[in-house]
Amino acid sequence: MKKKILFVLCLLTGLMFINAGLDKFFHYMPMPKEMPEKMVKAGKAFMEIGWLMPLVGSIEILGGLLLIFNKTRALGAIVILPVLTGILLANISMAPSGLPIVFVLIAIILWVIIDNREKYLPMIKE
Repeated sequence: MKKKILFVLCLLTGLMFINAGLDKFFHYMPMPKEMPEKMVKAGKAFMEIGWLMPLVGSIEILGGLLLIFNKTRALGAIVILPVLTGILLANISMAPSGLPIVFVLIAIILWVIIDNREKYLPMIKE
């Protein structure tokens, strides 16, 4: 049962990151009306750096795809972790109202990392 729940959570999380990554290329999702001004300014600044949003979008798509499949889930969690850290810091500093969903995503990714901890051990052993 635990594996099925984790699969569903990883599928939904992976699809969410794939969607967010694709939006960085195709801009099909409208900006929320109630977005804080600081976040709008930061988004415009990131768009000015021509390579940054495609890079983040590519990482989100790759991490989301890896997260969906059990065999690559451990790698997907590690790929998504820096992006999720940026999302957390952005929400802490500019839009605290988004923190509940960020905490849910962090909990899912931490569950994946803890569940796959034996796969990470060779990286830290002597």
